[in-house]
Formats: sequence, C-alpha cells, structure tokens
Amino acid sequence: MKTDLVVTGYIFDKDKLLLIHHNKLNKWLPVGGHIEKDETPDEALAREIKEETNLDIEILNKSKIPLEGNTKKNLSTPFYVNVHSVGDHDHCSFFYICKALNPAQLKINDELRGSKWVSKSDLHDDSIPSDVKHIALQAFELMKL
Repeated sequence: MKTDLVVTGYIFDKDKLLLIHHNKLNKWLPVGGHIEKDETPDEALAREIKEETNLDIEILNKSKIPLEGNTKKNLSTPFYVNVHSVGDHDHCSFFYICKALNPAQLKINDELRGSKWVSKSDLHDDSIPSDVKHIALQAFELMKL
C-alpha cells in the first residue's frame, strides 16, 4: 500500500484545541495534510493550516541548536509520529503542537465541513475518533493544560 508523508497540527488557543470536520474522511480531526516536493515539514504544516483554516501558527518545540556548519534550517521536533490508514492509502504523520496567532481569523475552506475549539473535557465526545483523543490528551499534557 502507498504511504504518503504528512503533517498534523494540534493547534491551541489558550486552553482550547482546534478540531476540523473533514469532508472526505467524515471525521473530527486536527488540521494537516501532505508534505509537497521540496517542502520541509514545518513549511508544509504552516501552509496546510493557512489553506484550511486561515490561521497563522507558531510551531512549538523548535530546536535551540545554533545554525552552524552545513545546517541550513532547524526544524521543529514532532511530539508524536505514526502510520495510519486513510482508506485508499496510508499516511506517515508527524504531529506537532502549535499555537494559533490569530484565532479570531479562523475561516475554514471547502475541504472542511466544520470546526470547533474543544477543551480537554470535551474529548470524551463520541464523535471524536479514539486515536485523535489519545493524541490530543498527550498534546494537552505537553501544553500543561
């Protein structure tokens, strides 16, 4: 089966996490998408989030190692990585914790059916897939919320 590299952002505004309702998959999910040719994961994440939600983000967990020698860019470290099925192919996803810089500007595109900001206690909702819940709980813990 084909496996694509993708990025996923668990985007926070204060103590709330953004979930979107994806049209194709018909599920509540965090925002994300495919890494394009010649694109870093950080660039892909910022692009996908902007395209799908109009949000600007700060990716947390950036490297503090100086740019020296042959290093061109320091990239953020994912807090989780997995391979999951999206039906006709698999995704190898790098998961990041992000902070929304302009949450009032949230506007979803046509790929999405809806959006909602959820608290940690809202994760018990049966409409949220179990894998999304478990990863979100880890993100909340890392954010100390």
